[in-house]
Amino acid sequence: MADLEALTSRQREIYEFIRKKIQGRGYGPTVREIGNEFGIKSPNGVMCHLKALQKKGLIHREANMSRAIQLLQDTPAGERPVLRLLGKIAAGQPLEAIEDAEEFGFEDWTNPDEKFVLQVTGESMIEEHIADGDFVIIQRQETARDGQIVAVQDDEGAATLKRFFRERNRVRLEPANKSMKPIFRDSVTILGTLAGVVRKY
Repeated sequence: MADLEALTSRQREIYEFIRKKIQGRGYGPTVREIGNEFGIKSPNGVMCHLKALQKKGLIHREANMSRAIQLLQDTPAGERPVLRLLGKIAAGQPLEAIEDAEEFGFEDWTNPDEKFVLQVTGESMIEEHIADGDFVIIQRQETARDGQIVAVQDDEGAATLKRFFRERNRVRLEPANKSMKPIFRDSVTILGTLAGVVRKY
């Protein structure tokens, strides 16, 4: 494993900048972005730092691809990606969405700033293998396609997890449980779309 202590202060700053960009948006910065961030006017000056990081085993760069920087040591010692637990979400009747301070570490998931975790209550999504007590990972976004599983919030602040469908003058929130009826709303706020399910036994 590469030793971060062997880096100069500027190399460490550039490495942290690259790491945050990759974790925050899914791809690395360009040479120009690095130069602008650190006031390095010459692209060759930036390249010298990137070559040093590559030589020390921290990054890998694809030739002729401006953003193709890969981290070879994703998480510095003592750190781990965390996702915030924002509250519980109904898979039955809507519940009030309450933000908690708790955090969960999911090292296999990237872009933690773009995702959050909700705990499911109820059985309305059981036919999608989403059970009471499961944790769902939600990709933050404000829009969704018909048929996607979404976390939504209505005008009263109640949150629920359902399949989303637009109808002429309303929204249909469809459960994945044949014994339950859909929920109809004039409008809802989309919190995000389902990105993953975690179950603890």
